[in-house]
Amino acid sequence: MSDPIFREHTIEKAINTAFGIPLTIGQMIIYDMPLSRTSSAQVFLTPDKHLYVYIEARSNFNLGDVKKLISRMGLIADKYLPYRGQPDYFETEALKKYKVVFPGRSNVTDQDLAYYRTLVPYHPALVQIAEVKDGNIYQFDSDSTSSWRVAKKFAYRRLITS
Repeated sequence: MSDPIFREHTIEKAINTAFGIPLTIGQMIIYDMPLSRTSSAQVFLTPDKHLYVYIEARSNFNLGDVKKLISRMGLIADKYLPYRGQPDYFETEALKKYKVVFPGRSNVTDQDLAYYRTLVPYHPALVQIAEVKDGNIYQFDSDSTSSWRVAKKFAYRRLITS
């Protein structure tokens, strides 16, 4: 089995195991793109032309970290996909963290949970992308003045059809 095919199969299997989504990789855009000294991302298109980013790290990330990385990559997220069998993962975990700080409060609003949602552990992460902002996908580069440089020029915008 050739190396790219094996790597794609490994990524597909990891996504299916963690998220319960049987994604098929149609085209790999970027393999092992560095996002920090301890994390990397795989950027790929599915056969039905949806762009995804799969993020792995040796350190623990939370949803706030992933949102910041997606923004620094020059991407606009459409969905942060929850783990397998937990469709309300971000809400339930944010509520648990909120209840630790405010145990007596009963009527919790979505606004109350906004901050606590960013603290929810999210490792590995799978993000469906809506748009590449300026046609460039950026990667971490410790030698650059801004710590980010263009990894690949790639124009993408997801069109919503009704």
